[in-house]
Formats: sequence, C-alpha cells, structure tokens
Amino acid sequence: MSAEPAGAPGVEASDPMKVVRTRRYLVLLIMVAILGVPISAAAFGFLALVHELQLLAYQDLPRALGFEGTPSWWPVPLLALAGLLTGLTIRHLPGLGGHRPAEGMAHSGPPAASELPGIALAALASLGLGAVLGPEAPLIALGGGLAVYAVRLVRPGIEPGGRAMVAAAGSFAAVSALLGSPLLGAFLLMEASGLAGVMLGVVLVPGLLASGIGSLVFIGLGSWTGLGTYSLKLPHVPHAPQPTLAEFGWAVALGLAAALAGTGIRRLSLFLQERVERRTVVATTVMGVIVGVLALLYAESTGEGASEVLYSGQDALGGLLSDDAAYSAGTLLVLIACKALAYCASLSSFRGGPIFPSMFLGAAGGLALSHLPGLNATSGFAMGIGAMCVAMLKLPMTSVLLATLLLGSQGITVMPLVIVSVVVSYVLVLRLERPVAARHTAPR
Repeated sequence: MSAEPAGAPGVEASDPMKVVRTRRYLVLLIMVAILGVPISAAAFGFLALVHELQLLAYQDLPRALGFEGTPSWWPVPLLALAGLLTGLTIRHLPGLGGHRPAEGMAHSGPPAASELPGIALAALASLGLGAVLGPEAPLIALGGGLAVYAVRLVRPGIEPGGRAMVAAAGSFAAVSALLGSPLLGAFLLMEASGLAGVMLGVVLVPGLLASGIGSLVFIGLGSWTGLGTYSLKLPHVPHAPQPTLAEFGWAVALGLAAALAGTGIRRLSLFLQERVERRTVVATTVMGVIVGVLALLYAESTGEGASEVLYSGQDALGGLLSDDAAYSAGTLLVLIACKALAYCASLSSFRGGPIFPSMFLGAAGGLALSHLPGLNATSGFAMGIGAMCVAMLKLPMTSVLLATLLLGSQGITVMPLVIVSVVVSYVLVLRLERPVAARHTAPR
C-alpha cells in the first residue's frame, strides 16, 4: 500500500491540508463510502467461505466417509492437498498468490486486477484446509485491489495519490471488523504502511469512513445470515487484579522470551521460504504434510484435538483463556512447540497473514508461565499476545492495542504490563534483526 498521497488530488504537497478543502477530496470521500459497502460485503463473504471450507473439510467430510469423528491423522492428507493447490496457484497464476507472510506485514501497493484471482484462490486453499495463518493479509490485498479496479472503471485517469487513498480505504473496509474494532484495523494499516506526518489525516479520513461503513456491513450481514461477524472478540475474560511488582518482572521476562522466539520463527520461516521457492509445488506440498504431522503428534501426545495446532488460532483464543485450568503446563508447552513449527512451515509456503498465529502463540506462552508464582492468567495472556505480536510484526502500537482492546475492561488494568512487555520485545527484536532483502524469485 503506497504512502504517497501527496499528489492527491492535484494539490501541491507544500500544504497537504489544502487537499481536504478541495472538491475532489469530497468526491473521493463519497466514492469511498460507496465502495465500502460492496468491498466489506465481499470480505464478509470471503471469511464465510473460509469458515465453511474448514467445516466441510474437517467435520462434514469425515462423517460422510463413515468416521464417527475426525481422525487424528486426518490433517496430514488434507494439508498435503492444501500445499498442492497453493503451490499450483502460486506457480501458474499472476501475482505469486499474493504477499509472502514470512516477510511480515509490509505492503508494496495494491495488486493488479489480474492478480486478484490468484490471491483469493491461494488464500482459500491455505486457510480453508488448515494452514497456520490468518486472513488479514489476503483481505488487505483483495480490498485494496478491488477498490482500485472499481475506481479505474469509473475514472481511468485517477491520480496516483487518489489511487493510493482509494486502495487504503478498500483495505480499511476489508479488515474493518476482523480485529474486533474498526479503530484497531486502522492502526494496523497505518503502522504497517508507514503512514505518518502531515499526510496522515488526509489519508486517515477516507480510511476511517470506509472502516466504519465496513464494520456496519459486517454487523448487518452477521445478524441477517446468522453466521456472526467473524470478529476477534473474547466473550469471557477472567478478572485481572492490579499489577504487582512481580508481574512487571514477568513483563520483562515475557518480552525477552517472545523476542527470541519470534526472531527464531521468522528466521526459520525465511530460511525455509528460500528453499520452497526453488520447487514451489513439490515443496509447498511437503510443508503441508509437515503441518499435518505436527497436528497429529500434538493430538496423539496430549489427547487434545489436532485442530488446536491448525488454523490461525483466532477462534481458539477465547477458549484458551476461559478453559486455562484444563491445560497443564506440559500440554501448553507441547502445543506451543507444535504450533510454532507449523507456523514456520505455513509462513514459508502458504498464503495468509501472520497476526493471529502469533497472538495464539503469545497467549499460550503467557498462560504456561502463569503456572509459576507471581503471574495471573489474564495478565500473562495479554502480555504474551503483545510481546509475540510485536516480535513478529514489529508494529508496537498495534501490538499493545491488540492485547488490551481484546480483553475489554480488563485490558485497561493490564495495559501497563503489556506496554512493558511490548517495548522490551520490540527493542530486542530490532537488536537481533538481520536485514532481509526482498526476493522475487519466480516459482518453478
């Protein structure tokens, strides 16, 4: 997503606020408001389709074949199929299936119209069949690409600055309700795209407008269809006492641990990505098998469901916190190990977003540490989410908001602890970071 709206719409960048007072800017706002409705509806439909594919693949299909439940080995062939389909999409369709999730949340601009089918198909194959990734990156790309395509049909000569704002607004609309709040999605996109300075307000207003409209569309469609809003919400959050000195010590420890773990996951996924791109179809299929085997190992070793290792982890966060007493520290450690390795394999080859699995891993890590003295479960849960998110995304403001707004009123109580863990993790990650040159290897 480009952060170059300075030319929009035809006003000199010396006084960016002049843009807001132009007639073209008002027209742009009206256009964004109109586009927000179909784009957010399309995003809702995409999420609904992913959800239905997951139910079909892991619940309905095993029953149709005569199994009483889903066998623990079931993810292995299904993830192999996911790898094959994703690899073929990346190889044969324009756009390489969209953004490489191992490379974080960086954006280079909206995709071309010819790339949108490949992005959608790669994401559906990955997310619908159980890869350990979230839907946010495909939604951002699809929302921005659809918005620019629609505007070009109406105004082929739209200026680059106006096109950038339309793309940003389309992305805002697509992820408006996914993170539980339109404002949280806005913060994510602003930090990820590097929007700052005097132009922030110029781009932010259309984005917030599209985000608000998109959130209303999600709520309306969720109520009308009975499918829900596919929003990140925790219905039951245990009470968090006021922070203690011991918990501030745990915030530092969690920040350090998350930075080391996140750096390791990122480096391993990038290492694997280089090798996957040499033989895309075969290697992506192999990575799918690895994810399935890790889910099988977790299920067989703990007696828990293999699905806890699969998917983004978004829907499992609430149960992880409310049912914390049902998970021993050993079970949580096995879950973290299997999920982290499956996350690395998915980041290296599949298509999706990196946010939700990092949240799940951080939450599980915080809950595992809460079995030790001096740390309550809710505080550990929140600190783990914030520290691991910033370790993977390097977006500190978004990471703090994700960890605190998610907990509702309890988030205000734990916010000081989350800030400490996020800052510690962020600073250490920057110290450990190795510059990674962008790769554009054509898949084979």
